[in-house]
Amino acid sequence: MKAKNCLIFGGSGQIGRNLIRKLTKNDYKVTVVTRNLHQKSYVLKTQANVGYIDIVEANIFEENKIRELFKKTDICINLVGILYEQKKGNTFKNIHTIFPSILAKLCKEYNLRHFIHLSALGINDAVDSDYAKSKLKGENEILKNFPLATILRPSIVFSSEDQFSCNMMTLLNRLPLFPIYYGGNSKFAPIHCSDLTDTIYHVISNNIYSKIIECVGPEIITFKGILKKLLKLIDKKRILIPLPLKLAELSASFFEILPNPLLTRDQLRLLKYDNIASGKYKTNSDIGMPSKRYFDDEVKKYCYMWREGGQFSTEKYTAKNELDTKQN
Repeated sequence: MKAKNCLIFGGSGQIGRNLIRKLTKNDYKVTVVTRNLHQKSYVLKTQANVGYIDIVEANIFEENKIRELFKKTDICINLVGILYEQKKGNTFKNIHTIFPSILAKLCKEYNLRHFIHLSALGINDAVDSDYAKSKLKGENEILKNFPLATILRPSIVFSSEDQFSCNMMTLLNRLPLFPIYYGGNSKFAPIHCSDLTDTIYHVISNNIYSKIIECVGPEIITFKGILKKLLKLIDKKRILIPLPLKLAELSASFFEILPNPLLTRDQLRLLKYDNIASGKYKTNSDIGMPSKRYFDDEVKKYCYMWREGGQFSTEKYTAKNELDTKQN
């Protein structure tokens, strides 16, 4: 059935892989577009049974090539996004504004049933961030060209394969001192990858057209609070040092030189703003999909990799806690 076909851009990331498994288990056939077939296909092929997934190699700006894919589907999902700009066209404008606009126009041209686009939470307020501005312009282009589109704005997405909790635990494991910005008071509502993909599937299977949905986890945590939770989970003690803004900007400008920067000046500006539900749009709870997975409970399942002893540290960690309890 045509209504069971999904076309996914950005399917090789943590959200994409989780979503592919969810869709194919429910009899949706998925076509995934990737820029590097040899590098990504071996991972993507394992996400579904034979016959349920097709992998197509294409540059996302090869409009003539991706146009053919729209003839064979009626649901398009865009998960493509970048956290920092690189050379060779990987700019915020190209990835977050121009590319979604192209997809929206093709969705309209081929009369697709649905277009689901993954954006980001808090972009209305972050007026001095190039990342946020490009995301917001992309949303406007989508709704102008394909009004039936549904835009999801998640807070920080975490899982055992993320670039947030895993990177934070790596840094906390290695650094005796850890800088915090803006006093560590910025608020987040971390949402687990599975809760987000459950929401995407709910939107698809229930034909929900809500334009903008803010996707948040079940709790609000400050940046400093997140760091403290992670330190407790990996059983480390570190000094959290509030960093003056000028010094933070200087360090971020240095990190930008690295191939995979730990922090950019644009990301630093984003940290000024809370990353929680605004109250202006529907949330995942409002459409009947409240998040169920709490940050501590989920990170606890994979944080052992950053403890002393790695996978063999669980018993040691439990025994230590029991001993501490008895002594107290």
